[in-house]
Amino acid sequence: ESDTASEISFQFNKHKKTPSIGSHSSDMASVSSVSGSVLSVYSGDFGSVDAQGTVEFALDYDEKNREFQVHVSQCKDLAVVDEKKGRSDPYVKTYLLPDKARMGKRKTSVKKRTVNPIYNEVLRYKIEKMVLLIQKLNLSVWHNDPLGRNSFLGEIEVDLASWDWSNRKLNWYPLKPRSLSAVNGVDHRGVMNLSIKYVPPGSLGKRPKNPPSGEVHIWVKDVKDLLQLRPSGVDSFVKCYVLPDTSKKSYQKTRVIKRDTNPIFNHTIVYDGFHTEDLKDACVELTVWDHEKLTNHFLGGIRLGLGTGLSYGISVDWMDSTQEEVAFWQEMMSAANEWIEGLLPLRSL
Repeated sequence: ESDTASEISFQFNKHKKTPSIGSHSSDMASVSSVSGSVLSVYSGDFGSVDAQGTVEFALDYDEKNREFQVHVSQCKDLAVVDEKKGRSDPYVKTYLLPDKARMGKRKTSVKKRTVNPIYNEVLRYKIEKMVLLIQKLNLSVWHNDPLGRNSFLGEIEVDLASWDWSNRKLNWYPLKPRSLSAVNGVDHRGVMNLSIKYVPPGSLGKRPKNPPSGEVHIWVKDVKDLLQLRPSGVDSFVKCYVLPDTSKKSYQKTRVIKRDTNPIFNHTIVYDGFHTEDLKDACVELTVWDHEKLTNHFLGGIRLGLGTGLSYGISVDWMDSTQEEVAFWQEMMSAANEWIEGLLPLRSL
């Protein structure tokens, strides 16, 4: 297959790399060891429940401590995720928009086996009032799954510029379906919903499947609001590379979802051979393409890495992650063996 956007610019010339302890290679064209073994599996359809129920919270700004406070009280009548067991394990998560990465994520504890959870927790942001007033608060409710298959239960967005700051009382608000208003922009190409996880070498103890080298797990869940190139819709698939490796060993792709601008992939890819120090120099590139017989058209992509512009001491143009993408990668690096979930806007690369 040929693509209308060239991949030649991503080729990585050979260079000397100082071997780390335990490494037997000093001449690497790329982190080809990272992609020496690839496991690709399809997961079930998670997160497909309809948003319902209400959430009770209050907002306040502490002038003395220059702190924005979100008092999350409780939720009522949430959707049931596991219908067989009749259970949901909900938690509440908040972001300040439009730059989710700048202030980061806050979340409550998880309440087990309830659709009427009581939290009484305060989520805090250190931020100047003038800066806060140009933000939006995104408050969402999620079902927590031990395997990282978290399900979206509903959300609410609050425009803080028009908020009545004299109102410090707890109030009830209806939860709504997922909104894309936070990422709408001039170059809006859609939004990818995914989770990533890093499993360090030997971190699983004496378990039979304990990896001898580190693994990066990439779970592409779905994409929303893709560009529609023709009346019939779009036939999309996702490509994945671990840069600087652009060889066939590194290349993976999902199946093609036909005639759908909101495709659900639920495709998981596992790259092994990752040493912890490789996470600073490697970059996971995920791109979405429209599939046609003669040529594939680039729709948008993301690059997950530290965005330093350098890879193994070499200046590269693809190490250009946005603040949001960098924050997502850093969160994965600091939370070994945990699934990190994200909703990232696609961009031109």
